[in-house]
Amino acid sequence: MINRYDPEDICDRARAAFLGFAIGDALGATVEFMTASEIAAKYGRFREIVGGGWLRLKPGAVTDDTQMALCIARAVREHGGWSLPAIAEQFAAWLKSRPVDCGDTCRKGIRSYMLNGTLEVPPNEWDAGNGAAMRMAPVALLTLGDRQLLERYALEQAHITHNNPVSDAACLCLGEMLHQAMLGEGKSRLRRTADLLVNTYPTFCFEPYRGLATGYVVDTIQTVFHWFFRGRNFEESLVGTVNQGGDADTTGAICGMLAGAYYGMSGIPQRWVKRLDGDVAKEVLGMADLMVRRSPLLADS
Repeated sequence: MINRYDPEDICDRARAAFLGFAIGDALGATVEFMTASEIAAKYGRFREIVGGGWLRLKPGAVTDDTQMALCIARAVREHGGWSLPAIAEQFAAWLKSRPVDCGDTCRKGIRSYMLNGTLEVPPNEWDAGNGAAMRMAPVALLTLGDRQLLERYALEQAHITHNNPVSDAACLCLGEMLHQAMLGEGKSRLRRTADLLVNTYPTFCFEPYRGLATGYVVDTIQTVFHWFFRGRNFEESLVGTVNQGGDADTTGAICGMLAGAYYGMSGIPQRWVKRLDGDVAKEVLGMADLMVRRSPLLADS
């Protein structure tokens, strides 16, 4: 494959995507399930990784968002490539480890695999949570350069727990935007991809922004897009997102993933990098390198 892109720049953006994802998770977890007004009353403008929250986390600790994304990456590493059974086994082992948090739809899908070996849950109009979209970082990195592979892997991993067209659409849109950001495209190009999602599924419309940041994937995407396109840098985008409250660890993680890919490692504030759990930071950076260097775009470079 002829590669006209700079592999080092792509790897930098890939690392920033996965690291930004974990940072957004750690930052947002503190204010998860709070309202925007409650956050303002307690913190003013919340902008530091301090732990606590309803999960009583240590500063820099992450939640199920980062943990499940890492399950996918570990499965790829240990299997030597994409394997849905290997991913499901990683999810099962993670659930057995009694994680600090797990969404109901994710738990139901993983238990279905554990009991019946099910790798695809039945379609369900109520399974439009954000639990599949939050796992897109390793999928996007691994499939860079191949849109069809992105679609296949995104939906396969999603359907272990979430089989819903709205969830599917969110996963694919995020994957495409991550690809574009990692290749250095501008926000106008990413905005066209977001607008295409809205044109196809008008429920995702984020202008005017409604201010909802629940676990419903539509609210999640609206919040992420509103603050990503409005923000002038990584910090501004992420701080705006988590200060909406609600499912703030997931909205923060997804915004951090997108903003990380767009702004690169140099755009992520060092104070947040230093506050993130060191083992988590080391693993996400290593996994980002592994995933993107195995992608169709860079595998032969």
